[in-house]
Amino acid sequence: MSQKTSVTEFKPLAKPVVGKTSYGDFTWGDAKNFVLFAGPDIIEDDGMVMETGQEIQRITQRLGIPWILKCSFDKANRQSSASFRGPGMKQALKSLDAIKSKIGAPLLTDVHETWQVESTAEVADVLQIPAFLSRQTDLMLEAAKTGKVIHIKKGQFLAPWDMKSIANKAVQAGNSNLLLCERGTTFGYNRLINDMTGLVEMRRLGFPVVMDCTHSTQLPGATGDSSGGRGDMVWALARAAMAVGVDGIFVETHPRPEEALCDGPTSLPLRNLETFLKSLQRIFQTHFE
Repeated sequence: MSQKTSVTEFKPLAKPVVGKTSYGDFTWGDAKNFVLFAGPDIIEDDGMVMETGQEIQRITQRLGIPWILKCSFDKANRQSSASFRGPGMKQALKSLDAIKSKIGAPLLTDVHETWQVESTAEVADVLQIPAFLSRQTDLMLEAAKTGKVIHIKKGQFLAPWDMKSIANKAVQAGNSNLLLCERGTTFGYNRLINDMTGLVEMRRLGFPVVMDCTHSTQLPGATGDSSGGRGDMVWALARAAMAVGVDGIFVETHPRPEEALCDGPTSLPLRNLETFLKSLQRIFQTHFE
């Protein structure tokens, strides 16, 4: 007689992270649901972000998935100075504030400099520390002071267990509302790989873990002036991470990835998002059968 087995490793954390927003509370680490960070890579124009956000909201409400809009106001880590970076911080934050209010959704966006943190925290509900800046102590401490939930992307140059020291900077500054994010590890020239055991290693540090399944498909610098990507691998990485057990999924999506001004090769086409999320929901549910 066969026995039904379950994944015992994926269980509620001793201390889940709760983010309180004007649009409701969001919980990571209670193993009851996963939270979705989704949206376009950067604010190209208000109309595109609004179009994308409204469609994501329609889909996530239908599926019952907690969702936070993801959109950057600036892309400071670009290979070429000619690459698109957005309309400027002041205008972009103003636009994102208006968009999130009209849609009725919280916002995640990233910060690159200490002086950006205060004004960004007035608009964003979750602050993101980019992977390349994960070891920047002053930036981490400034973000921690806001008391906001902080989404820390693991540097491509770090081992999963290295995130303990990274997280401790924020904890020692009085903020333990942290999410640790996997987004690929440098393997060689123009290539990232994902070690799924790293998701388990980071979660054992006591913090919720998020899988960035779009940036993980990047081919850094592959086009010469910008990064390429293998967008066809987004599904595979997301499904594998969900099978291991994660508390959140990060995905950049765009109505027309082929026209995107940043990270188009790694973005999930918006038309495929609902089927993508349904697939992940089915896998998430297997942890509790």
